[in-house]
Formats: sequence, C-alpha cells, structure tokens
Amino acid sequence: MRPLLPMAMLCAWFCGNFLTGFAQSPSNAHDDTLTHLLRIYEDNDFINIWGEGTDDAYTNGTRIDYFYQHRRRSYGIDRWMPAAGDSAVDIYGWGVMQIMYTPDDITDPDYQPNDYPWSGELIVLHSRYSYNPEKRYDLQTELVLGVIGPAATNRQTQSMVHHLIRYDQPAGWDHQYRNDLLANVNLTAEKELVSLGSVVTVIGGAQVYAGTMQNGAALYPLILIGKKQAYFKGFLSQYTSPAHKGKKPWQAYLLVRPEMQYFFTNAVLQGGSFTTNPNLQPTRQPDGKPVTPQPYHPLQPWVGSFAFGAVLTHGRTGISFTQTATAATLKGLYCHTVGNISLYFGW
Repeated sequence: MRPLLPMAMLCAWFCGNFLTGFAQSPSNAHDDTLTHLLRIYEDNDFINIWGEGTDDAYTNGTRIDYFYQHRRRSYGIDRWMPAAGDSAVDIYGWGVMQIMYTPDDITDPDYQPNDYPWSGELIVLHSRYSYNPEKRYDLQTELVLGVIGPAATNRQTQSMVHHLIRYDQPAGWDHQYRNDLLANVNLTAEKELVSLGSVVTVIGGAQVYAGTMQNGAALYPLILIGKKQAYFKGFLSQYTSPAHKGKKPWQAYLLVRPEMQYFFTNAVLQGGSFTTNPNLQPTRQPDGKPVTPQPYHPLQPWVGSFAFGAVLTHGRTGISFTQTATAATLKGLYCHTVGNISLYFGW
C-alpha cells in the first residue's frame, strides 16, 4: 500500500529528539534509566531504497507497541511466559497491528486466483522479552489474539489512505476471506555466537509459531556492526541511549538478518480455521455449463528472506530502517520486497 506515515514518522522522530534535549538537565550526574518505550512501526512495500515500490502481496503492516519494565515482580499471565534466568532483564509489552495483503492489480474487481489474495488481519499482542546479560541469551514470548476478514477493517484503511494521497481505490475487497478468530503463541530464542569487541556481534536465533494464525518455525543469524550497547542488556537499550553522567550517548549500527522459515499453515494467505475461500461457489456460463473457479495457489512451505538495515539512537529516542526481500509465499507466484521504518520514544 502506498505509504502515508513514513515522512510524518521521520518528522515526529526529529521533533521528539529535539524536545527531549530539554527534558533533562545536562548537569544530571546519574544514569537516565528508562523503563518505558513507545514504538511506532510501519511496514510498506512502497518503501524501497531502489525506488521500485510496489502495491501488492504483503503490502502494509502498521503496528504500535508500548513496552514497560515491572518495578515489582511479574504477575498474572506474565509469570507463565519463560524468563531467561534469575538475572534476566524482563521487558513486557502490549501492541496492536494491522496486516494487509492484496493482488498486484487493485483496480480489478474480479476474483484473481493467480495472485495473492485480498486478505488482512487485526491483532492484539502481549509480550515478554527476557534478556540474560551474563549468559548472553534471550527468550521472547508473544501471545496473539485477533481477527481475519472484514472485521479487520483493511478495506476501510486502504480506501482512506488511498483517498488521502489521491491514488487508485481498491476494488476487490469483496473477495477477502470471511471473519474468523485468530489466536497464536510465538516463541523466540537467541544466543550470542561470536563477539568481536563491541563492534561486531553475531547472534543465532530460532522461532516457533503455533495457533490458528500461523504454524511454523524459523532459523536465522543476526549480525550487528557498529557503535552499540550490548544486545543482551535488554530490549530498551537496543533502541535508546539513556544519559550517563550528564552526557547523552548515541548508537549507530548496521544489521543483517538472513532467515529460513517453514510454514505449515498461514491464515492470512489460506483463510481462518473455520472459513473457506468465498470465491469458489460454482457459476454458470451463458450456455448453462457449470464452472467452478480455481482456488488460490497452495502455500509455499519453505520461505527464505534477507533483511538489512540500520539503527540510530540518541538519548531517549531512536529510529530504525530495514529492507526485507522475501521469496514467494504461495507456490508459483512472485517474490516481494518490503521496507520498514520504526520510531522509538523512551521515558
């Protein structure tokens, strides 16, 4: 989907960075310990460093997260999410995300079985990111609950944004999957493999997804290069640079992440557990012969991707950019590239 947020996000980050310069006296001799973080996150396939933006496949993902650190011991459901040992730095979060897929020609009102489906999800996430700075590993847990179908309001979102930027109106949302509930548990484990001083860090990661939203697993290395804090110091320290003895340090580092995923199911591409493709109802030709529309292409189980980008932080604010190229997620279809811009505001 053509982006509306990226320039506004960049302006917001620069303004926030400027204003936080006055939020703390430079004479402060203590560490500015942050316990809260707001992340504003935008995936969009029109964000492309080669200037070849598209408006198809995984076309948009907008997410807002609030992360926080408990001042006291965790409680409720948080206790049941895995921790990375007694010395762990635990960060909890709540987020909301809208995910959108469309075919290449969004002006075609007809069913397009040889392309990606009109499909979208609206989800709420609760997370625990637990980092062990001594043993240099982490455990990340996300609990996901949401909906697929018209209730996810992707038609309204895309129509509104395209109206504001005076771009083609989407014409095929009548073909999206019907409403269904989604519930998932996503688990991630990461461990430091190599460290060359403070400049280069290589981390190995593995993920497992289970539920009605998606089922699968992934393996990846994460390579970080540049001026940065220790990765396993905690999630907040990766995207902010708290003041130390009156000075606001900064971070500037590159990241590279190739990944291989295996999917058993993926609701946004195949529909929910209790819904079917609404476009497969038999029709009749003018001569009266019945015609059964063909289904969408089957899921591609093995999906490789390659992401690279950069992170810049100063004081309580941060900004990151990544570009991700992904192989086809449905058999016989095309690969896809998506850019991401995320802003971080800590306090």
